[in-house]
Amino acid sequence: LKIGKTLWAGNVEVHLRSSDWKRHNHQLDKAYDNIILHVVYRDDEKLFRRNGEQIPTLQLEGKFDDSLFKKYLKFKAGKDWVPCASQLKSVADFTINSWLHRVLAERLECKTEVFFQSLEKNKNNWEETFYQQVARSFGFKINSIPFELLAKSIPNAVLAKHKNSLFQIEALLFGQAGLLNKQFKDTYPQYLQTEYEFLRKKYKLQPIDSHLWKFMRLRPSNFPSIRIAQFADLIHKSVHLFSKIIETSNPDNLKKLFDLKASDYWETHYTFDNKSSKKIKSLGSEGVHSIIINTIVPFLFVYGKNKGETKYTEQALMLLESIPPEKNATIANWKKFGIKSVSAYQTQALLQLKNEYCTHKRCLQCAIGVKLIQS
Repeated sequence: LKIGKTLWAGNVEVHLRSSDWKRHNHQLDKAYDNIILHVVYRDDEKLFRRNGEQIPTLQLEGKFDDSLFKKYLKFKAGKDWVPCASQLKSVADFTINSWLHRVLAERLECKTEVFFQSLEKNKNNWEETFYQQVARSFGFKINSIPFELLAKSIPNAVLAKHKNSLFQIEALLFGQAGLLNKQFKDTYPQYLQTEYEFLRKKYKLQPIDSHLWKFMRLRPSNFPSIRIAQFADLIHKSVHLFSKIIETSNPDNLKKLFDLKASDYWETHYTFDNKSSKKIKSLGSEGVHSIIINTIVPFLFVYGKNKGETKYTEQALMLLESIPPEKNATIANWKKFGIKSVSAYQTQALLQLKNEYCTHKRCLQCAIGVKLIQS
């Protein structure tokens, strides 16, 4: 900072009032002797260093339009769903869309740390890391952790050795899930059990605890048994899945990779030994979209950032634009206030805006909030 004709380098302290310095007991702390500037809203007391020098102070009061401050305080005190709800319609579409683009990138980047931690544990093996993250997404929040543990318990390379046999892949997955550790009445799980015992010994596998899986308060079509069977179909059809993903630029072709259904036994079952009316257990468009939004898109974005390849980050954004808008309470509320979505691109951005800015009333960090405060 240049104060007068002198150039200073050091720390700046910020308070609402100068007197807060003493209220916080900074005058007793030697570290605060090195402060080069004290920035305050109101300079209500002269302050001095321990050697008697006056601390340079910048008062902000009177240096900006008070109406800006009052508008900001009104936003902070507001009780609406979002602080600027009543004024949103007055903001230009260009401002809103530009900001949504920014917060969408922010949302995707927020997920990079988790992916990079997983990548490091897998010794920079992108295929293995992607396999584990996709498995996690098949748990759809409630069973995401046991699904991830399942994937970590059996390497993708082991499953790849049995790519031509859906039966063996099912045996490995259901066995490692701990769901074959009992006596069965039906022939199919009995066969799976026998096959798994052979493969478990061959690969020296250790299953996870079956009690980790949650069935309660789930629709039968979302039971982990059905999701594991669908995941087995994905492994059977798509060895080296991540390689296929990054090579598939057409969104429709990519979605076809997830055109999955559970094997024939599951057409009349939701769990082993409990027969039900016949129904094909396909993953469904909502399930496919959820996996693409929450796993494939951020993973492609991370991969593109890591490799310095913009085509992958662009592919990730294009995928979001090809998916219909999500349906949830947050998106419904945005619609009430005039912010409509035509694709998952907008809904993902709006979720980030609400969760990270509006809920915490970070209006001064939000382009929409700043625009309204300045208007």
